Amino acid sequence: MVQDSDSGSRPRRDYLRIEGVTRRFDDTLAVDGVSLAIAEREIFALLGSSGCGKTTLLRMLAGLEAPDAGRIVLDGEDLAAVPAYRRPTNMMFQSYALFPHLTVEQNVAFGLWQERPRLARAEVAARVAAMLELVQMQRYARRKPHELSGGQQQRVALARSLAKEPKLLLLDEPLAALDKKIRQRTQLELVNLIERVGVTCILVTHDQEEAMTMAGRIGVMNEGRLLQVGTPGEIYETPNCRFTAEFVGETNLFRGRVDGGALHCEDFPAPILLPADADPDDGGEAWLSVRPERVALSRAGAAPAGAGCNAAVGEVAEIAYLGSHSVYHVRLANGRIVIASVASAQWRDAAPPTWGDAVRVAWFAPDGVVLTR
Repeated sequence: MVQDSDSGSRPRRDYLRIEGVTRRFDDTLAVDGVSLAIAEREIFALLGSSGCGKTTLLRMLAGLEAPDAGRIVLDGEDLAAVPAYRRPTNMMFQSYALFPHLTVEQNVAFGLWQERPRLARAEVAARVAAMLELVQMQRYARRKPHELSGGQQQRVALARSLAKEPKLLLLDEPLAALDKKIRQRTQLELVNLIERVGVTCILVTHDQEEAMTMAGRIGVMNEGRLLQVGTPGEIYETPNCRFTAEFVGETNLFRGRVDGGALHCEDFPAPILLPADADPDDGGEAWLSVRPERVALSRAGAAPAGAGCNAAVGEVAEIAYLGSHSVYHVRLANGRIVIASVASAQWRDAAPPTWGDAVRVAWFAPDGVVLTR
């Protein structure tokens, strides 16, 4: 069962169950035994790089691909024998796939015209009007797609997807065609629309910011496998493997041998103290992930941070100024680069370090995450 974030500990039933689904293309295992449960009205994101299998999984949900093994059960119905045109799903493609010769209202009505038995003309008109009102596109009803902006086309495509009242809405990179500023604004608008309708939604994206902004839970995929499922906070703060730690956000990753609660690695000048709640096997290989915002930066001559702190001295190799914060790349004596993200307000009373300056990087042991795979 999936926890309902709106009601504390009350679980919601599994509305969609993906059970051991596998899909091959010749010798390539595109989806490798994926199992997943999604709750009703949940917005779930499949996140991964190109070729990881996320879009293939989405197409199997839509009925555009058939699994070689496993089951897909939606609202208690096994979809194995249900063809794509009869499934209670609707898919919004990255390109939006609007018909250029049809008006906005005709595009939204297109799927309703295909319904069998046929819907009454008045019912089609009412649904189209309701959808255009939902996405605030009533005034553009008579326009053609080429007369709309990218953001407006995206709204029309969403209205068309929702017009048939699907049980499951599938979004394939829905905002990829928009520029960054419009995309950031549209993310929350899209979430609000989906939540108002109350439809269960699966979003496929390679954009981690998009996934973390829009979804209540995220599934990270790589090479056809589902590596980790969790809330955005869980995925970022407690990754369960190196791929997730490196793919979601940026991290400093140290590799070494565990001995007595410390990680002994060649590219750090002292044994790295591990979190007290970590329990890796002594003598085994492990990695430590430390997010850049957990790394403190100070002048090399400043007072040490204190007990329980990992620290090393190096020089500033690169700086990326990003307004609210700066990202420092600090080169240690052995050549290892440590990345620190530092709030601009830290240097309010003094000039910030610059290229070539000697600095100390440090973090407390609990700020690292131990990974064994």
